[in-house]
Amino acid sequence: MAQGIPDELLTNSDLIKELAEEAKDSALTRGVLMRLQETPNSSEVVSFAPFTLFPTPVPKAVFLQALAVQTHYNTLVDKISQDADFLQEALTSTIAVDDFTARLFKIHQQILKEGRSQTIVLGLNRSDYMLDQRENGTSSLKQIEINTIAASFGGLSSHTPGLHRHILEMASRLEESQRILDNNPAAGLAKAIAKVWELYGSEKAVIMFLVEEIQRNVFDQRYIEYELLKRNIHSIRRRFDNVFKTGSLDQDKRLFVDGKEVAVVYFRNGYMPQNYTSEQSWDARVLMERSRAVKCPDISTHLAGTKKVQQVLARPGVLERFFPDQPQVVEQIRATFAGLYTLDTGPEGDQTVAMALAAPERFVLKPQREGGGNNIYGSELCQVLEQVKDSTERTAYILMDKIHPTPVRNYLVRQDSPLKISNCLSELGVFGAYIRQGKDMVMNECAGHLLRTKSSEHSDGGVAAGVAVLDNPLLF
Repeated sequence: MAQGIPDELLTNSDLIKELAEEAKDSALTRGVLMRLQETPNSSEVVSFAPFTLFPTPVPKAVFLQALAVQTHYNTLVDKISQDADFLQEALTSTIAVDDFTARLFKIHQQILKEGRSQTIVLGLNRSDYMLDQRENGTSSLKQIEINTIAASFGGLSSHTPGLHRHILEMASRLEESQRILDNNPAAGLAKAIAKVWELYGSEKAVIMFLVEEIQRNVFDQRYIEYELLKRNIHSIRRRFDNVFKTGSLDQDKRLFVDGKEVAVVYFRNGYMPQNYTSEQSWDARVLMERSRAVKCPDISTHLAGTKKVQQVLARPGVLERFFPDQPQVVEQIRATFAGLYTLDTGPEGDQTVAMALAAPERFVLKPQREGGGNNIYGSELCQVLEQVKDSTERTAYILMDKIHPTPVRNYLVRQDSPLKISNCLSELGVFGAYIRQGKDMVMNECAGHLLRTKSSEHSDGGVAAGVAVLDNPLLF
């Protein structure tokens, strides 16, 4: 049992059934919770957030590699956000055809023109990876994306290690239970928010969680709120429409919402076009961006997380722009890149289109969207590319090598779902937290990890989208 869960345990149906029932109770008592799809804005009736029955084996060396590179990714995102010329160069072709990115970029330009009011920068991001199976049987770490806005599941993943340890102990797998690491991203993320609140320097100011209309994943966010409350820092939860109606700036550009001064705007919303339900939502975003409040992320950092920026970073020589005298850092970051290809108009983009249409199974087509469930594969990839290949519309996408992780057999425990064994694929997320005040980096840390797992029959989609479930790495 150096790696996964042995077959004799996986196929012991009576024991599996018993463990699953025990696991549901354990998840509920530990607060691994989500609201119901039918009543997403009510906590009257809730259920456990979906999870794997057993933790998934992850090679320790690869796991530690992901943790070690996170502070470099934090630095990279921060440097990109300060490099207006780079963002302009990287996003020019995209903003010509992608209305949402263009709208964000317009706000970015407005803030540059007016001058940034905030002197403190807070980044809470999550870099997501899959393990690519090599021909020699080993795995290499390949980045899927970096999320610079609304990176979720730091709260719930702080409570899953105990859940999986308990299941393994119930199954008399004590040695394995000890290989699940403690993990508390909620505390790590809250620590950074608290430090920024302190630097902002107003004891009466609050943290504002900017939240969606539909809030199924409220408990994930509550854990961060409660960590802040331990430090006597108060939070409010508001939507775009609340900010539009009651938000204002004073002459010092301090942001007030419902009469309360806001030190930090923590975006858990605003990453998809459908989050902006009216022009008032956009007006509220501009109001917040113009303020002295510390935005997490500010508009430039939001843009630094776009897929187009990810693709441009993979070009030869680009990372060196941000780490001119640090070849080892460049090497560490570049080692995690999968193949990324431009679809800009011109010979290079034409070559990318031809390559993708000739072997669509090798690639994934990605639009400039966050939130899971947006990527395009297989025959659909061919359909989309055939439609846009001769127009500038193709520049709204990037092409990426498809990563091939090794499937692992496990059970996915979901509410009202039959218990059956599945071939599963996992994605490792690593949380980063950094703070810059003026030119000084005040904090730069890895804040914890997240493992999400889904059945191999689903090519895309996360936990909030109802496809993936929460998991833990079983290091070997």
